[in-house]
Amino acid sequence: MSKSRGILMTFIIALIASIMGSKFPVIGSAIFAIVIGILLNNFIEIPKKYRAGIQFSSKKILHYSIIVLGFTLSFQSIGSIGWRSLPIIIITLLAAFIIVFILMKIFKINENLSILIGVGTSICGGSAIAATSPIIKAKENEVAFAISTIFLFNLIAVFIFPPLGHLMNMGQTAFGYFGGTAINDTSSVIAATSNYGSKALETGAIVKLTRTLMIVPVVLFFTYRTIRKEKSKQTGTSIKQIFPWFIVWFIVASLISTIFNFSPTVIHIFQQISLFLITMAMAGIGLNVDFKQFKQAGAKPILLGLVTWIVVIITSLISMKLINLL
Repeated sequence: MSKSRGILMTFIIALIASIMGSKFPVIGSAIFAIVIGILLNNFIEIPKKYRAGIQFSSKKILHYSIIVLGFTLSFQSIGSIGWRSLPIIIITLLAAFIIVFILMKIFKINENLSILIGVGTSICGGSAIAATSPIIKAKENEVAFAISTIFLFNLIAVFIFPPLGHLMNMGQTAFGYFGGTAINDTSSVIAATSNYGSKALETGAIVKLTRTLMIVPVVLFFTYRTIRKEKSKQTGTSIKQIFPWFIVWFIVASLISTIFNFSPTVIHIFQQISLFLITMAMAGIGLNVDFKQFKQAGAKPILLGLVTWIVVIITSLISMKLINLL
């Protein structure tokens, strides 16, 4: 009972955010949930008895959303398009992290926030941020700011990518690769590529699916990094406490999806469940964020996100040229 009130609160916020997200898919339910949560936390006093449930939603339900996401990803669905996009994805991922770590030092930006913006830009927006944040022990305001930053560039991408593709005389397949490797969030990839044509949409969706699988090596890398940090501090924290067991279940879920080769209808159900759980988690995160924390972050993280995204776009185009997709 101690957690039920807070969980119910995040559930109701998620329901409202999901309805709003369905009306405005470019914005999405996760952003609406964060905004509603932040507004409630800053304009009304939330009783302490709700806090345990809110914390549960922002931590545990976040893990469950990533596990369910695994059921939507099968190795059969990647196919030849996905494997061909892999070099582009790896190059853009490495380029993004190099620029993030350079700019983080130059701008003196909080490390956790920089990492979250980096994974959100280079992998798959909110899902990558959700998977990475518990590993690096990010605070709720860092998660909220990172997702808000990524959302800004997702919105811009939907409007500028199709004209950019036409300007560069890209065919539908080429634009699918470009959108799938250089736009952050799945919904924005779908929105931009669908405006370009059916073949662009099909290619973009497969490439984005392949890119999402990069969550696994990235999370494992940051797990290793966190373990090394804890050892150097001699905190006595065990590997079992730090290791992201939800990623193990994410892999298991992906293997189950591969073995049983779920139908598109079943995949869609899992996608909706995962999205709703992420929305609940984002509501919990928003309910822990203070406006003052956003003011303290300033404009530098947004500049970091912009430069990182530009680097991803440029490296995507160069990589496509190198493998004769342009």
